[in-house]
Amino acid sequence: MRKPQTKSPRSLDEYRSKRKFERTPEPVGRVQLRRRGALRFCVQKHLASHLHYDLRLEHKGVLLSWAVPKGLSLNPREKRLAMMTEDHPLEYGDFEGVIPEGYGAGIVMVWDTGTWRPIDPKADIDRALEKGKLDFELDGYKLKGSWTLVRTARGAEGSRSNSKSWLLIKHRDHWAGDLDVTEVAPSSVKSDRNLAQILAEQPEVWHSDKPARNGRAGKLLQSVIRTAAEMRAEREPRRPKPSPRKPALAHPAAKHGDTLG
Repeated sequence: MRKPQTKSPRSLDEYRSKRKFERTPEPVGRVQLRRRGALRFCVQKHLASHLHYDLRLEHKGVLLSWAVPKGLSLNPREKRLAMMTEDHPLEYGDFEGVIPEGYGAGIVMVWDTGTWRPIDPKADIDRALEKGKLDFELDGYKLKGSWTLVRTARGAEGSRSNSKSWLLIKHRDHWAGDLDVTEVAPSSVKSDRNLAQILAEQPEVWHSDKPARNGRAGKLLQSVIRTAAEMRAEREPRRPKPSPRKPALAHPAAKHGDTLG
């Protein structure tokens, strides 16, 4: 059992300020301090302006979040860029669907989920984040073993502590290897659906801030949209074609020139 969490200094204000909840199905959420149970993590596959993977680690009532453009690697020789983003609500770990417009417009999949813990059980997570190095273990469906997050570039004020740029590196352990887990296991652990199937279940369309217009992500999105449209078309019952209308029969009296009325 982990120690009770202290009062959280974290906030969801930035998360909420970037979203219009009357237009997005994303949860409003709240800071939830839990006193029991293992810490949760999730990785969400997100096809937006570009395809990326969002790593989220529960801490003090929210989900710490990093956008990882190439996804988590099992190869210790590969250093993956991870850009720290705003804290998300715990409810976001279950979110899967379509963001129709605005910030983050695109398709979101729960690619992996499970529990996490710092490698040092006595580690002060806030202190580790401040120093710019967090060693942790994941126990998910697809991801297991240990990683490190290391802050890299300096921030706007010349300090590493306010930089959003991190590197995500797999430790050499039993779970390390050359396998590209994003390629061999591309589907959702929540629904077992791929991006096209998730989109096919949603009635929304993008009205503005359309994701992935160009490049590889743009081509992927167009392929996903076409596949989703085909899936919808197959599910919709085919309406029988209307039979051609037969010409109206003339009244028998008309043959003799009689007038009706």
